[in-house]
Amino acid sequence: MINRLKSFAHQGTLRFNNQMKKALVCLIGLVSLSAGVCAQKTDRFMGEIVNYDEGAVPAYTLPDILLTTKGKKIKTVSAWKKQRRPELLALFEEHVYGKTPDSFDSVKFMVTNENAVAMAGKAHLKEVTITAWNHGHSVSFPVVLFIPNKRTKPAPAFLLINNRNSRNTDPARVEKSTFWPAEMVIDNGYAIAAFHHSDVAPDRKDSYQNGVLKQLFPEVLEKDNGMKAIGVWAWAASRVMDYFKTDKDIDFNKVALVGHSRGGKTSLWSAAQDQRFAMVFSSCSGSTGASLARRKYGETISLINKQFGYWFNNNYKKYSNDVNSLPVDQHMLIGLIAPRPVYTTNATEDRWADPYGSFLSLRNAKAVYDLYGEKVALPKNMPGVNMPIIHSAIGYHFREGKHDLNVYDWTNFIRFANHHFNL
Repeated sequence: MINRLKSFAHQGTLRFNNQMKKALVCLIGLVSLSAGVCAQKTDRFMGEIVNYDEGAVPAYTLPDILLTTKGKKIKTVSAWKKQRRPELLALFEEHVYGKTPDSFDSVKFMVTNENAVAMAGKAHLKEVTITAWNHGHSVSFPVVLFIPNKRTKPAPAFLLINNRNSRNTDPARVEKSTFWPAEMVIDNGYAIAAFHHSDVAPDRKDSYQNGVLKQLFPEVLEKDNGMKAIGVWAWAASRVMDYFKTDKDIDFNKVALVGHSRGGKTSLWSAAQDQRFAMVFSSCSGSTGASLARRKYGETISLINKQFGYWFNNNYKKYSNDVNSLPVDQHMLIGLIAPRPVYTTNATEDRWADPYGSFLSLRNAKAVYDLYGEKVALPKNMPGVNMPIIHSAIGYHFREGKHDLNVYDWTNFIRFANHHFNL
């Protein structure tokens, strides 16, 4: 019955009528079910009603991912690359994430510590300090990198934007975390690296400027379309890619970027800008990550700007109560990653991140992958719990549990990377 109800959701322009919305009240997986009774449909947070009711999702029409602002329909890869892709990237810069500065003076890499027999001999540890200069000022941040010793050629790699406790990526491995299961990744033949987001932009509204923004790009702070915290974290991920290009032990053409929650928002934005990332994984990224803004389900633009407005540029605040005038939605962010593989996740206990809206975002990004002739094996209806979509240019899973990044997620990330890297 639930699958039949979900099939009412048109996957194209997504214009819903009231009967359809009422029929979707108990959408599978997006509410906790007990004896057939739906969970709480609304909540209150920061003075606003938070909607958890599919029947209350407003009617909306997504902006056409393949229609330029001048009304031209994009029909070829060439037209996408030359016209629509640059246009969409500029729209996200101007209205959401802010414009990343085009250049800086220089960057330097220093290996500050090495252990060729880390993890009981399985891995080579490198602790790297990346230092960037601009206008006579510098910022440094550390990167932890493990490379498998049992290999005959440069290793493909996962890079995590670590937005949790820095001990999650302990280079000594005294503390280990399922958030970054380095040993498991090494055992599967991949290098694994991480940097902590607070080392480049503290995750606080009163101090996010300290670091990259104040030291390297202070002029950006005066601009309404200037990048804020998420832009800085994405900028740092690209600096790690600069380092990877110099490390003969890393297969520079097979680097996958991983992020969770705000890190998942960042991983999508970073990969959209920096096409050197071969693949991207975004875990439970929700509002202004993988989830469609126009659904107004769970966390909205208004709520995220109230709590975390310093993640996004000033212009984004204009759309807190006027989402339909926003010229983009998050399916377009996914589309900017094409034709490279992208994989997103959601969890049953994380309605705040709108799992169904995240899945619909992927479905509506498919049009760009179709242009490239990439195989997208997403079902029309949202897959069931713990039923990952692996053999597809766009991957997805909806797992049991809470808002987190865990071993189940990493297991499927590795499966997805193995498929696309032919490993």
